[in-house]
Parts: sequence; C-alpha cells; structure tokens
Amino acid sequence: MHGTDPAVMKKAIRTYGVIGGLLLLFTVITVAVNQVHLAVPLAITVALIIATIKGSMVASIFMHLSHEKKWIYGSLILTVLFFIVLILLPNLTVSDTIGKVSPYTAAAEHATEKAEK
Repeated sequence: MHGTDPAVMKKAIRTYGVIGGLLLLFTVITVAVNQVHLAVPLAITVALIIATIKGSMVASIFMHLSHEKKWIYGSLILTVLFFIVLILLPNLTVSDTIGKVSPYTAAAEHATEKAEK
C-alpha cells in the first residue's frame, strides 16, 4: 500500500472484501453448476470460464497486477495467446492426413476392384 491515509486504507479493505465475496459467490456457482450435470464439453467450458474469472480477480486485486505497468499486461496477453495456441495445437495432429488413406479413396478403390471381378 502506498500510503497510510485512512481513506485509502478503508477503500482497499472494502475492495478486498468485495473481491472476497465475489470469489465466494463464484465458488457457490461452481458447486451449483456441478449439480446440474452438464455434458462434458459444456461442463469443461463453464468450469474454465468460472476459473478464468476467479483467477483474474485474484491476480488483479490480491496480486496487485491492476496497478502494474503496461508491459505486464502485454506479457499476460502473450501468455494467453500462447495458451490458446497450445490448446489448439492437438487439432493439427488430428486433421493431419499425410500417409492416411481417405475413406473416399478407399471406397473408390474397392468399387474398382469389385467392377474388375
């Protein structure tokens, strides 16, 4: 904290209380969503959204990142971009068809073999 002004202290304590209450609220929401038994992809998406919101609140207020310089935000954005790339990277391996026979090609070859007999 940058000062001992009672007004500044009171505002900081109120902010911590509000964020603590919101974290508790989002924890209750997490438990409630778990009771709904969503489909797995939707459940994972909702869980990640709630975790991102809670993590952002903790990082910005309790870790004091909301008062940091702009380059910190740049590094956070870069981290998020790399995270997205790493999450999407397995899709490249799934869609890779090099060395695999296409079902259409296999069906055409089978039809050709059948016609030759």
